[in-house]
Amino acid sequence: MKVVVFSTKDYDKDSLIAANDDLATADRHSLTFLEARVEETTASLAEGYDVVCCFVNDEVTSSVIDTWKKSGVKLIALRSAGCNNVDLDHVVICGLSVVHVPAYSPQAVAEHALALLLTLNRKTHKVYNRVREGNFCLEGVPPGIVLAGKTVGVLGTGNIGECFVRIMLGLGCHVLGYDVVESRSLVALQEKGQIEGGDSFEYRSLDEVLQASDVISLHMPLTPDTQGIIGPGNINKMKENVILINTSRGGLVDSKAVITALKKKHIGALGLDTYEEEGDFFYRDLSQEVVSDDQLIRLMTFPNVLVTPHQGFYTREALSAIASSTITSISEFSRETQPAASIIYRGAVIKEMQ
Repeated sequence: MKVVVFSTKDYDKDSLIAANDDLATADRHSLTFLEARVEETTASLAEGYDVVCCFVNDEVTSSVIDTWKKSGVKLIALRSAGCNNVDLDHVVICGLSVVHVPAYSPQAVAEHALALLLTLNRKTHKVYNRVREGNFCLEGVPPGIVLAGKTVGVLGTGNIGECFVRIMLGLGCHVLGYDVVESRSLVALQEKGQIEGGDSFEYRSLDEVLQASDVISLHMPLTPDTQGIIGPGNINKMKENVILINTSRGGLVDSKAVITALKKKHIGALGLDTYEEEGDFFYRDLSQEVVSDDQLIRLMTFPNVLVTPHQGFYTREALSAIASSTITSISEFSRETQPAASIIYRGAVIKEMQ
């Protein structure tokens, strides 16, 4: 099939070519790589292609989908698990198909959440810069805390959230989880009580998790119910000096409310691998330009805030898994069979996304 890949970086190109080359010669697809993001002004670049391959910050609006429908596009292949950047209702209306990458490497994202937490807690990023300048003093570096024995709240216990739960249990933390759909394996873990080498896990209500946790890590999908869940009301329920980590979706966090909480020292540290308006900034080199988002600029000025550009997935294993899953789905679709990773197949909803 003829495939056009938008929002291409070198690592995308290398991994997709490798996955495609693993196929028998006759089964390989024709891949065209574009650096451009998907938006209304670039949608027409898909003219003449069977498949459009997109990433998390591509804006697959109803207008874009209409353009693709007229251009002969049949399949939208997402190089991500989430799909809140796609107007799925309009995909159904147009009779197109959508596939995603259900679980490319939840461990990678969970480990990145841990990296943000450890860095913020022990200030290693600050000390690194001081040492490079010949300053080996600890004066002026706020001390961290020992995480063992602390209470960690995990909002969202799907694949990534569950990985993070197990990591924090391994550090000896008491972990509280909240999710509208509880994980069977975590429920079983809860029933065992305290585990060897760690502490314990319990499901609690949202309010209980917010009120009891020293650290809160977000692993929820972005839905109308979770939009802005970290806002003024819920922030006020949190402990003073709480450490907040978000490696999920930017829209979960009300940036204005978080900035206020940081100024009041209610939030002690904030780690973000995602930002609500990240599409205009992340995955781009803006080092010679002025960043136009005042809230993002303000967040980056806080000494206790660490922002990374949606890199939680960025491991060799995850890149390989994303590419392999994407090429597999395209191959299944080319054989006129419903891909295993389908969200929508020929206008019919296969998987209800949260």
